[in-house]
Amino acid sequence: MTNDETHRETFERGLAMRKKVLGDAHVERSLARVSEFSRPIQELVTEYCWGEVWTRAVLPPRTRSLLNLVMLTALNRSHELGVHVRGALRNGVTVEEIQEVFIHTAIYVGVPAALESFRVAERVLDEYQKETSG
Repeated sequence: MTNDETHRETFERGLAMRKKVLGDAHVERSLARVSEFSRPIQELVTEYCWGEVWTRAVLPPRTRSLLNLVMLTALNRSHELGVHVRGALRNGVTVEEIQEVFIHTAIYVGVPAALESFRVAERVLDEYQKETSG
């Protein structure tokens, strides 16, 4: 955030990027489920993760998506992985590239983590194909 920029402006920029990567429907559905308890973390993620980091110019969203697939595999975070497989597709990552990312992580992160990522991705890819072909 620059000195002249308000938190609200960074949040709005983050919300736009989040919708661009994950899709309007997903983001609106997520935000509609926000409770008073979870509101602070959702606002933090939207402002800083999406508004500050994802909007930086050096790495394009496509590269950030590939990095997320690797990191979420390493952390074994299946729910977020599924969300970011969808985002990767929206950012132009191919199915073959997603496969290669998970094969690569099998060596450096571990086979069980990569296998779980393949399972999650396959489910998301099937859903995505049905949504986009209909």
